[in-house]
Amino acid sequence: MLNGISPILSPELLKIIAEMGHGDELVIGDGNFPAASMAQRLVRADGHGVAPLLEGLLPVFPLDRFVDQPLALMQVVPGDDTKPAVWDEYRAIAERFQPQRIAAGFDMVERFAFYERAKRAYAILATGETALYANIILKKGVVE
Repeated sequence: MLNGISPILSPELLKIIAEMGHGDELVIGDGNFPAASMAQRLVRADGHGVAPLLEGLLPVFPLDRFVDQPLALMQVVPGDDTKPAVWDEYRAIAERFQPQRIAAGFDMVERFAFYERAKRAYAILATGETALYANIILKKGVVE
């Protein structure tokens, strides 16, 4: 345990995010995301949802200030009428911890383009999140 660090962040995850440099990306995948087949580095957070992990990460994970949208979501597939309520929760969390980085909103990425981006990500965090379209990409910035 560490002071000021959420206990939801495992030692393995802390190591991964400490290794990342500016511009590197961390994908947080929901329970349906094909994390194991895409990850260069896979970290498991089974039993945890994406929102609690974001709440643990964003106080210590600087988002990139050199891009307009350092947070990216997977677009709903055309024809699917799902309305992901978790996106509002993600926005509220980001606004609480890094409001200046969410001002331009989320980068909305088409499903297969999201998969390609995930394959190039530094790491993928696999969660037990059950909400649909709950995947998010965080682009790391610099500590200021």
